[in-house]
Amino acid sequence: MDRRAEPARSSLGGGWSRRRFLGAAAAATAVTTIPAPVAPRQSSPPEPGAAPAEQNSPPRHPSGPRPLYVGTYTSVEGGGKGIALATYDPGTGGITGTGTLSGVADPSYLAVHPDGHTLYAVDEQEAGAVTAVGLPDHRILGSRGTGGAGPCHLSVHPSGRWLLSANYGSGSVAVHRVETSGALGELTDVVTHSSPPPGPGQQGPHAHQVVTSPDGGHVLAVDLGTDTVYTHRLDPSGGTLTEVSQAHTRPGAGPRHLTFHPNGRFAYLANEVDDTAVVCAYDPASGRLVPGDPQSTGTGKGTNYPAQFVVSADGAYAYLANRGHNTLTRYAIEAGGARLRLLDSVPVGGDFPRHIALSPDGGLLFAANQRSGTVAVFHVDRASGELRLAGEPFASPVAVCALPL
Repeated sequence: MDRRAEPARSSLGGGWSRRRFLGAAAAATAVTTIPAPVAPRQSSPPEPGAAPAEQNSPPRHPSGPRPLYVGTYTSVEGGGKGIALATYDPGTGGITGTGTLSGVADPSYLAVHPDGHTLYAVDEQEAGAVTAVGLPDHRILGSRGTGGAGPCHLSVHPSGRWLLSANYGSGSVAVHRVETSGALGELTDVVTHSSPPPGPGQQGPHAHQVVTSPDGGHVLAVDLGTDTVYTHRLDPSGGTLTEVSQAHTRPGAGPRHLTFHPNGRFAYLANEVDDTAVVCAYDPASGRLVPGDPQSTGTGKGTNYPAQFVVSADGAYAYLANRGHNTLTRYAIEAGGARLRLLDSVPVGGDFPRHIALSPDGGLLFAANQRSGTVAVFHVDRASGELRLAGEPFASPVAVCALPL
């Protein structure tokens, strides 16, 4: 399945377009529990320079309009012209467009530095790159090559010193130094996923996501092509990665995105190819991730490609974006994070929800709908976790990522 059209778009060149997926696998049980790691262990301390994990605090609405950035594809017919600039009202959820930041090619995924002063975007092209943008003036600070093809995800290490990116086309993970200005320094490492071999129907590795564990001690890379989540240690001085563990899904699952519970002991994995969700136990000391049994996305037997999870700051609810079924599934998180209980699903208000994100205060959920070219906004009920559509979706061409600040 090709990323930009998801599933029907032209190849990026070099022969790396994703195959079409047919029917989803049969859904598993709606409740899955997995054991925590065998014995309670002390979390390993964060790497030097790493920021502490965020603590839960009472949510509050910021006053006045807040920034919203929307990623898109610029190289497809009807695509965007760059990163869409907008603001949103934290109370009503209303979005107002304010312009476009041009000069970034195919900025399909966005992330912000922990200090809030720099925005980063992938340039999802054959010669992959990442771009830094100063905030709030939207001045482009420069781009750096990722050493791979088709970067589709990036994140900033909690220390703020390293930018991590996932090259989908070449199945590799890249690390760049972040300068004090927020600009990107040199490429310090590129790790290609050479083993295990590609899963059923895959032509090679396809790194889809790279994130840091909540304790700051490990970097995890999710690879759809090898059905594997790789855990690495990041050298805090040199920016190099050392693999310490692999977690394997069932063959052909096609893992896409991983999201941690706030307690750092569990994570939730969206499997794109077989249309399942998985609860994973995580040991902060060793970095070992242990996937549990696959379970239902709540979408029935039709064709569906789960995109990603988000988890409420209090760890009570998880939400899953479903492309094809065009819904958001709500789960109750139970047993300290070890169990997902499927509650319901609601229409997403658009077509093909590629990316979802919660506002910083947790009161709103944003869904970027790729095929309909819209961003839908939902009010989040803090007690029940229920979602309620907040008015008409905001029009934005080929919206593939919505980042509220």
